[in-house]
Amino acid sequence: MISSRSTGRRPRRFAAAGLVGVVLLVVTGCSTQDIPTQLGIPDPVTDSGRTIWSLWQGTWVALWVVGAFTWALMLGAAVVYRRRRADEIPPQTRYNIPIEVLYTITPLIVIAVLTFFTWRDEAAITRVSDDQDLTVNVVGYQWNWGFNYVEDQVYDAGTPTDLATLYLPVDEKVLFELTSPDVIHSFWIPSFLFKMDVVPGRTNRFEVTPDTEGTFVGRCAEMCGTYHSQMLFYVKVVPRAEYDAHMAELTALGQTGQLETGRTSDEAQNQGNTRLGGQQ
Repeated sequence: MISSRSTGRRPRRFAAAGLVGVVLLVVTGCSTQDIPTQLGIPDPVTDSGRTIWSLWQGTWVALWVVGAFTWALMLGAAVVYRRRRADEIPPQTRYNIPIEVLYTITPLIVIAVLTFFTWRDEAAITRVSDDQDLTVNVVGYQWNWGFNYVEDQVYDAGTPTDLATLYLPVDEKVLFELTSPDVIHSFWIPSFLFKMDVVPGRTNRFEVTPDTEGTFVGRCAEMCGTYHSQMLFYVKVVPRAEYDAHMAELTALGQTGQLETGRTSDEAQNQGNTRLGGQQ
């Protein structure tokens, strides 16, 4: 005959084994970069990316503190107020004013603190000054990207089968101007830890200083049509000499002038959709 005590232990053992299995599955499915500090975020390669990374870390620290405190209260209550005899009924209370005040005030404080730091960092990241070293007009279109190097008056553009490469000089501040002639896109370079929408009829701007050389992947983060998944591009952060050499290469290829920005006007709307990729 199987005792009720032994049957009661089986579900606990199965639950513990299941929990261990889930933990092992998650851990083995993550790289060493993902845990415990990165949490799936790539290393930042810009000045603003490091600001975002710092905010991300601080947010997780706050979450872990709040979570640990909440678990301590729950487990502490389970231990302190547990039933010690089969016929014992713990003291019954309808409310606990100190605990209820704590659970009301603490979330307000946490939200206020997180809101302040988010607002502070967002204001710094989206601030645009007048001291940038170069300007790149990004044209998002169905279904790829064009890059106008404003100072050099050259451009590059890609297709779903021939991806464009954006060249940026390392340690120089770049002003990005985002435009689109068709639908909303989203300009995203994961290693920059930043993305911004590209909206027809509107020019969105941000500035950033890449401080790490290398090749990085960019993509569209807004569902924009049939070939949205193929709206990919590369970013090369290189020394100034290599950047200048690439500008000369684009000039030699005849890619001079600027792609259409997609900025709407009364004349453009009367004429219908404007052509992208050609020179006027």
